[in-house]
Amino acid sequence: MEAIINTLVGYIWSDALVYLALGVGIYFTVLTRGVQFRYFKEMIKLLFDKQTSTQGISSFQAFSMALSGRIGVGNIAGVATAIAAGGPGAVFWMIVMGLLGGASAFVESTLAQVYKHTVDDQYRGGSPFYIERGLKMKPFAILVAVVTCLSYGVLVPGVQANTIADSFNTAFNIPPIMTGVIIVALLAFIIFGGIKRIAGFAGKVVPVMAVGYVLMMIIVLIFNASNLPAMFALIFKSAFGMDAVFGGIVGLAISWGVRRAVFSNVAGAGEATFSSAAAEVSHPAKQGLVQSFSIYIDTVLVCTATALMILSTGMYNVIPAEGLVLVENMPGIEAGTAFTQAAVSTVFSQYGSGFVAIAIFLFAFTCLIAYYYIAETTLVYLDQKLRYPVLKPLLKIVFLAVCLTGSMQSVGVMWALGDIGFGSMCYLNFIAILLLSKTASKVLKDFDEQKKLGLDPVFDPRKVGIENADFWVTYSDKYDQR
Repeated sequence: MEAIINTLVGYIWSDALVYLALGVGIYFTVLTRGVQFRYFKEMIKLLFDKQTSTQGISSFQAFSMALSGRIGVGNIAGVATAIAAGGPGAVFWMIVMGLLGGASAFVESTLAQVYKHTVDDQYRGGSPFYIERGLKMKPFAILVAVVTCLSYGVLVPGVQANTIADSFNTAFNIPPIMTGVIIVALLAFIIFGGIKRIAGFAGKVVPVMAVGYVLMMIIVLIFNASNLPAMFALIFKSAFGMDAVFGGIVGLAISWGVRRAVFSNVAGAGEATFSSAAAEVSHPAKQGLVQSFSIYIDTVLVCTATALMILSTGMYNVIPAEGLVLVENMPGIEAGTAFTQAAVSTVFSQYGSGFVAIAIFLFAFTCLIAYYYIAETTLVYLDQKLRYPVLKPLLKIVFLAVCLTGSMQSVGVMWALGDIGFGSMCYLNFIAILLLSKTASKVLKDFDEQKKLGLDPVFDPRKVGIENADFWVTYSDKYDQR
């Protein structure tokens, strides 16, 4: 069974997906004239917009929810596997993909806002919603909703639960089943509380955990300051095949850098579209900018923090293929959280492993909360008329069961299942946002024009020729009557 799963992963995560992700990022960067760079200051400003309502959440809460989904084990274990398979050069391409992914994140989150609507007195939206309303392709939308619900409800959660259990077993010698029970108990309390409790939790925990992790990186780098010039030179040379040791695996550096960036920040995969649609904003582009900024936090900041700690301390192996060992600084240690734990332990001694285990718990646990919300939103899409009220409780039970069993399964199988889920969604959502690029361009142009006039942009889809954006027609009419 494991061999079949790995074969399927090989097909899904072929070079085709790697170059598609790069191509989409470049295309949207050109189309939007580098929106992720032009509006950098505006992104930070919009983060602190406290506009909210009984139906929607604030931009910051939506940002935190999306970031809780982006920042997970991919930022710690995923970065380590990228280095192990692609060498130090993978870090460079991971950052490049993160920068380009900011444009993809802007487009998909903006589209989610354009086509959102109110279901059961809550804002709901996301990739299936904008595919049905924007492309008018309901069968495609249903396919995306089913794949997304299965991915976030069944395939992907096991990665996060498994990594938490593995790190706690390494650091504190806690049996995986015990960790799994604790995870399930905490998750049940939060996900049975609804969107407000989920958003409130993410808004409080995510900023603290990200800042704490970066501070830990800074301390590790200070203690290894003398290694930094050589480390940065190694990353750059390896990325372009100029290093004597890693020059022959530049293709793997690109492939694994892009692959882990996509797995970590999921820009363009549709993940952040669901929380983006829940935000209360006056113009869709505002939330697009906020979510674009989350890519900087995830990949350029947190993923890079992990990579720099591992490389500056030399706590890594590079084994790109069976029998091909380029670097073996940690004999017998499998790529993953152990690299990061060993790196931090060089400074924090016996406490390093525990620090990383706690960071992994916070990252992965908030990720699980975001995953459940996404799975529930796709379920709402599939059952918009609420004909089957039993589906939501059933999803909660299945999700919790997957987390419990996932904490006790093989690490390799869990990562492979996660890759299948993410890869499948990437293909589908990349196609959708490319087909809707004209709509996203119209929305951005409208935002640009209003900003040039010194206005606080308010969106009216009728003025830019966008159909089926019923929520915004009502919103703009109410705004005009004020």
